[in-house]
Amino acid sequence: MAEKKLQENDPDFLRLKQICKRYTNALVADGITSIQELITYFPKGYIDRNSAGSVDEIIYKQNIFETENNLLDFSLTREVIIIGQIVNSNLRELRYRKKMLTLSVKDMKGQFFEIVFFHFAENYEKKYKVGQILSVSGRPNILRGKVSFAHPEIEIIDAEDINFYMQGGLIPKYKITENMRKAKLTNRILRNIIAEASAIYINEIKETLPEYILEKYKFPNLKQTIQILHTPPSQEIAQKAMNRIKFEELLYYQMNIRLQRKKIVEQEEGILITKKSKLARALYDKLPFFLSSDQKKVLREFAKDFASGKAMNRLLQGDVGSGKTIVAILTMLMIIDEGFQVAMMAPTEILAEQHFHTVKKMLEGLDIEVVQLVGGLKKKMKAEIIEQITSGKANIIIGTHAMFQSDVMYNNLGLIVIDEQHRFGVMQRAELIKLAKESMKDSKTAPHILYMTATPIPRTLTMTVYGDLDVSVIKTMPKNRLPIITKVTFENQRQELFRFINKEIKEGRQAYIVFPLVEKSEKLEELKSAVEHYEIIKNEVFPHIECGLLHGQMFWYEKEEVMTKFLNKEFQILVATTVVEVGIDVPNATIMMVENAERFGLSQLHQLRGRVGRGSLQSYCFLMTKNNFQFQFAKNKNAEDEKNAAIVRLKTMQTTNDGFKIAEVDVQLRGPGDIMGTKQSGLPEFKYADIVQDIEILSEAKNAANEIFHEDENLSMTKNILLRKQMIKIVKGGNNLLAIA
Repeated sequence: MAEKKLQENDPDFLRLKQICKRYTNALVADGITSIQELITYFPKGYIDRNSAGSVDEIIYKQNIFETENNLLDFSLTREVIIIGQIVNSNLRELRYRKKMLTLSVKDMKGQFFEIVFFHFAENYEKKYKVGQILSVSGRPNILRGKVSFAHPEIEIIDAEDINFYMQGGLIPKYKITENMRKAKLTNRILRNIIAEASAIYINEIKETLPEYILEKYKFPNLKQTIQILHTPPSQEIAQKAMNRIKFEELLYYQMNIRLQRKKIVEQEEGILITKKSKLARALYDKLPFFLSSDQKKVLREFAKDFASGKAMNRLLQGDVGSGKTIVAILTMLMIIDEGFQVAMMAPTEILAEQHFHTVKKMLEGLDIEVVQLVGGLKKKMKAEIIEQITSGKANIIIGTHAMFQSDVMYNNLGLIVIDEQHRFGVMQRAELIKLAKESMKDSKTAPHILYMTATPIPRTLTMTVYGDLDVSVIKTMPKNRLPIITKVTFENQRQELFRFINKEIKEGRQAYIVFPLVEKSEKLEELKSAVEHYEIIKNEVFPHIECGLLHGQMFWYEKEEVMTKFLNKEFQILVATTVVEVGIDVPNATIMMVENAERFGLSQLHQLRGRVGRGSLQSYCFLMTKNNFQFQFAKNKNAEDEKNAAIVRLKTMQTTNDGFKIAEVDVQLRGPGDIMGTKQSGLPEFKYADIVQDIEILSEAKNAANEIFHEDENLSMTKNILLRKQMIKIVKGGNNLLAIA
């Protein structure tokens, strides 16, 4: 066969004998544009007779889950793989001319399970025939001892592969994209194309990790790794090879982070503070409580940063009510003692107002000027505050987005505290930092920056998204705080719950009742709304009790008025939406009741619960959900995927108050992408690694990067030349970062 002639823009793999233009277009559309990218398109798994599940095993694991009732066991939400042969196909009509296809399949042990298709049933009937052997991946449903899968992922094992499979061979299973499907590029065809490409290119592969790292972690070299992953001798060897690929990807990512931090530290001088703060000591001595060991540890970490002479860039995370604010205030005083201003930015006017009053009250008698800069100020008052800021009379400025407007000129702004930092855009934070630098008498000096969050961040994300920050954590809660009692309640317990709320209010307490919607929605008929139920609660359920209404569609000054009245006990019940998730402290509020709790995320539920328990009184959180969840909640079976996740969320809330444990469950349920939101969040996209499932590899990679740079800061040692070359390729501007002569 004559060698194919390539056009100028054709990918080099088009010369392969087993590839055509149609396949090429599909691969290019999916970002595979060279032979190197083709042979590093690794399988996502393997069809393996020895590790494939059986009907018996699926039922056994379900029973174990129910017996142990272990919240962190996500076996119900993970896919299982089972191999079987179709023995019967049944297409039947349902109501409204819909059709359902049921395939009866016999596993390798002779036991039966079903595959059910509710959509495109006729198409699937044509595709799947009696006698075919299938590899089925999906989440099993178990009802009365019978196992079924609804619309699982299915691979038909080709006739040529059946003997190989039956003898115990592993069949690579690649991700077949929509583009590949349209081009009729099947798993078997892709395997053959990759095999041909590997045979041609494998000897040109150059190693990308130094020998000492391969030896330390007992990894195969890159050539061996590629061969193993496409033609694995066993699952164990394939797993080790894939761990090498993931480790390499995460190692270079962590090294990149270290280099970026090195660049920042070398370029930016911070305010040097070596002596102890008299103002901080004065406040510390008059505190009516003792700081926790975690609070003291965090303050020592801040002091060490200040003494380094470099700009602090630190994230402080602590659960709701853990005492971050007093730590921030003591830190502010360290900076003010050196003659610098401090700015504290909050995401809402209500929260800025609370911080303003808290800080002002804490600093009474210390001759510290605290001002508030928010959007709703009258012109004359705003002008006076800006004058105090410009002149340097204002020591602490607390506010919202109004703080980085063009008419605000700071005077030696030395510390920026950003509360609930994830609620601000990157550009907003950058603008305030820019204003701080411009305000410095020494133009080379950068402000210290402290980010604070009450939303605990999973360990995986602190090592990736926030990898360029130092992280401090407050885990211990104040000694006088009683743990909030959380209980999942059902509709049939509503009257009992209302009687309990009534009893608490008679004893002088207050309550929140939170709804998922502001107003009734036709699309979401099953969800309750705050506006509609406010009238019912006020007029029918608690007619003798003063009730207030708070939701996101109100003007800011209306919200502020309602919250102030609730704080001043003019309302005993506040009916609200999740707008109260980040709000002012109301120590007298002891009850949080969340309607349609199954529709809220774990992070939201935890934040809502944090609105109560702000004082020394016993507080309660009631998560109201549907009656038909009652049996599922007890047994955790026979549920659709979303309901399974909802049950895990509710059980997690009832079981623990630890925000860090909740965050870890949340990231396993939703994945880091959903938790962080859009691409602007800074979440890295990894080609091979999964930062949730590969937490141990991520931790090893981070430790390895730290060890490498601790020994060889500029990667100039002979053994690190390969790392140096790879980093120059990976990092844009890497030559400068590595200070190459």
